[in-house]
Amino acid sequence: MEYRKLGQSDLNVSRISLGTMTFGSQNSEVEAFEQLDYAVANGINLLDTAEMYPVPSDPQYQGDSEAIIGRWLKARGNRDQLVLATKVTGPGDMCRYIRNDVGLGRRAIREAIEASLSRLQTDYVDLYQLHWPERRTNYFGQLGYRPSPVDADGVALEETLSALKELVDEGRVRYVGLSNETAWGTMKCLQLAQQLSLPRVVSVQNPYSLLNRSLEVGLAEVMLRERVDLLAYSPLAFGTLSGKYLGGARPRGTRLALYPNYQRYLTEQGQAATAAYVALAREAGLDPAQMALAFVNSRPFLGSNIIGASRMDQLRRNIASAELALSEDVLARIEAIHTRYTYPCP
Repeated sequence: MEYRKLGQSDLNVSRISLGTMTFGSQNSEVEAFEQLDYAVANGINLLDTAEMYPVPSDPQYQGDSEAIIGRWLKARGNRDQLVLATKVTGPGDMCRYIRNDVGLGRRAIREAIEASLSRLQTDYVDLYQLHWPERRTNYFGQLGYRPSPVDADGVALEETLSALKELVDEGRVRYVGLSNETAWGTMKCLQLAQQLSLPRVVSVQNPYSLLNRSLEVGLAEVMLRERVDLLAYSPLAFGTLSGKYLGGARPRGTRLALYPNYQRYLTEQGQAATAAYVALAREAGLDPAQMALAFVNSRPFLGSNIIGASRMDQLRRNIASAELALSEDVLARIEAIHTRYTYPCP
C-alpha cells in the first residue's frame, strides 16, 4: 500500500481508504468489523465516516456508522495507528432530525463534534470535514449554477472556520477539510485561513470517477497549486462502473436494488459511457471495477481513494486495485472515451 502526506498536514494516509456509509444499514456490525479488520490488515489506515451515516440517512440509524467504528476501535485498541475522519452535517432539511440547529455555526459544530467523539469513543478526530457548504451552490449532482443573494448564504465561512479553530486549539480536531465543495469555496477558506490565522483546510472530499471528472475543470488546479488533496468518494459511481447494472440489471442485494431512487449514474449518457469503459477493461483483460479505481489512484491531486463495499469479495478486489498500474495504452483509450462522454453524469 502506498502512503502520502495529506495536503499540508502530517497525516500519512493510505492511497486507498475505507468508507463506512453502509455500516449500520446494509452492513451489520459483525460484517463491519470483518471489513475493518481486513482493510487494516491490508494497509488501509484512513477510515472515513460522518455523523449522518449510514446512507440513506434515517432517524432510526443515524450515527450508527460512527458508533460501530467506536466499538471496533475499543475492541481492537488501535486508535493511535489510524487516521480517523468524520464530518459535520451541513444545513438543510435532509438531516433536520439530528439536532435543532443543523448548520455550520459555532453551536452546531460544537454539538456535532461532542456527539461524534462520544460515538467514536475517542478524544479526538484526525480530520473533521464540513459535509457540504452552508451557502447554496452546486453539490450532490446539481447541474447548472444557480446564484442566490449573498445575504441568503447563512453562516459565514469566517464563523465556521473560527469554530473549527476552537476545536483544533482544544485538541479535539487535528486538521480540517471540506466536502462537496467548489473551487471558489476552497480558495475562500484558504484566504480566510491566511488572513485571520484560522485552520487551513488540507483536503476536499468530492465525487470523482470515470463518470464524473468535473472537478478537473477548476478545482484540480486549486488542489495542486495550493497543496489541498482530494479525498475521492463514489470512485465506482455507486458500483455502476463494475458493469453490474448495465442493461437494466439490478442484482439482488445491491445498492441500487435496495435504493432505486439513486439514479445519479443511470442517465442514458452515463450508461453508454459505462458500457464503453467496461468493454475497454474486458478487452484489456482487466476487472472493470479495478480499472476504474486504478484510474482514480493515478491522479496527481489524489490524497486517498475512498472505497466502500457491502460484501467482502468486493472489498478484496477494491483494495487490490492499489497494486494495479494502468498502461499508457489503456490510459489513452480512457481519455478517448472521456472525449466522447465528457460529462455523462453530474
